[in-house]
Amino acid sequence: REQIQTQRKAIWDRYALELKGWADAHGVQLPYIPDYCEQTYHMFYLILPNLDFRTRLIAHLKSKGILSVFHYVSLHLSPMGLRFGYKQGDLPNTESISERLLRLPFYNEMTQADQMEVIDAVTAFPA
Repeated sequence: REQIQTQRKAIWDRYALELKGWADAHGVQLPYIPDYCEQTYHMFYLILPNLDFRTRLIAHLKSKGILSVFHYVSLHLSPMGLRFGYKQGDLPNTESISERLLRLPFYNEMTQADQMEVIDAVTAFPA
C-alpha cells in the first residue's frame, strides 16, 4: 500500500506542479485538497472554463494518442433521476462541474516520461 501510494502521490504532485502555470493562464481549476483531508491520489482532473474547451482539449489529446475522459455525469439527469422528476437546471452547480471536468491519464505504472507526454500535450493546447 505504501509503495503504491508513494508512486501515485508522485504522479499527482507532478501534474499539480507542471500544470499550475498553464491552468492559471487559462482559467482552469486544478484539484484542491483541504488541509484537513487525506488525499487518496486516485485521479487527477481539470475543471475547464466551459464544455467547448473540454471538448476541444479531449480532441487535441486524442490527436496525440492520449485518452482523457470526462467523469461525473449528473445523477439527477440519469434515467433514474429523471424518473424521480428531476430536470435540466435543477442543480446548476452539479451540471456545470459535470460538463467541465476532465480526467487525465492516471495509473500505477505510469512512468515520468508517459506523464510528461500528457503534460506537454496539455500545455501545448491552443486554448
